[in-house]
Amino acid sequence: MAYFAIFAIAFIASVALTPLARWLSLRWGVVAEPGGRRQHHGRMPKLGGLPLMGALLLVVPVIYHLLPPHPETDERQLLTGVFLGTLVVFVGGLLDDWFDLPPWQQFIIYLVGASIAIWYEVFIERFTNPLPSGAVWEWGPMQFLFIFEDPLVIVRPFLIWILTLFWIVGMVNTVNFLDGLDGLAAGVGTIAALIFAWHSFQIAQQTGQYTVVAFPVALAGALLGFLPFNFSPARIFLGSAGAYLLGYQLATLAIISPAKIATALLVMAVPILDVAWQIIDRLRRRQSPLHGDRGHLHFRLSDGGLPTRRIVLGYYAVALAFGLVAIFAPTPLVKLTMLIVLGTAVFILLIWLSTRSNEM
Repeated sequence: MAYFAIFAIAFIASVALTPLARWLSLRWGVVAEPGGRRQHHGRMPKLGGLPLMGALLLVVPVIYHLLPPHPETDERQLLTGVFLGTLVVFVGGLLDDWFDLPPWQQFIIYLVGASIAIWYEVFIERFTNPLPSGAVWEWGPMQFLFIFEDPLVIVRPFLIWILTLFWIVGMVNTVNFLDGLDGLAAGVGTIAALIFAWHSFQIAQQTGQYTVVAFPVALAGALLGFLPFNFSPARIFLGSAGAYLLGYQLATLAIISPAKIATALLVMAVPILDVAWQIIDRLRRRQSPLHGDRGHLHFRLSDGGLPTRRIVLGYYAVALAFGLVAIFAPTPLVKLTMLIVLGTAVFILLIWLSTRSNEM
């Protein structure tokens, strides 16, 4: 009942705040003009991050009241880092919505948000070996105490920071690029948040960290309340503030509950692989990897004549299918195998589309 209440509050708040955000966006002139990588018609409001952030601000006190963090865990510290980092990247996204910041300034916003997470010890420190041995590779902040006794420890925290920075910055950038078709990023994000909540609840039954579960539940409620206004034909865009918020939440929530990095990789596999391909392709063409264009898979499919709704629903189906694989896969090796199969299929499709566009 607590989770249902949290979901309902976030959903209702988002539904109520989205028309207000649309009105404010038009009144203040914070709109997306037709052209560039987007091919919408007319001036489109792009302050879709406001109802999402407003819903989270409203529901977080409810979460702490209904499901207070367990005193013997580090839930409160981790969730504080997630929330503060979300607030920072949201404000940075608002600045981009207003002033159209250059890519390097957007990248600084990503780095600042990731650094806040690391400051609150939201970092990747545990890996489960997918091979049959089942070994777990783990290191933690306590190793800082032995920095003079083991020289390798000097390297390990540095690697943790780099890996975590790469993960958070990469996920925020992935969601930002994914937000190219009506309802695409918001819908895939909703599915990811629900899968995260489900997986987190399974783990919480062993760890007792039930507060962590409430955050993806709240995110899913806020996104689902926003989605009817954003689905094709959209009446409002997520904008940078909404995309940054969503990407940062998915990245950090995937870290703070064990074994969810693999879940995030499966649910978000197509967008992640698409962004990886585009970065490689842009570097090969000596272009900035942070500069958006219509080379992404969803744009290529749209330019090829597929209707927007069909493309978006296809992304939803893949995200849901592989999210369920992440939940029900009997072993980590099965997850790894499915990720390799999906990755190979996506790369083959991207190579074929690239070859086809070059021939045309």
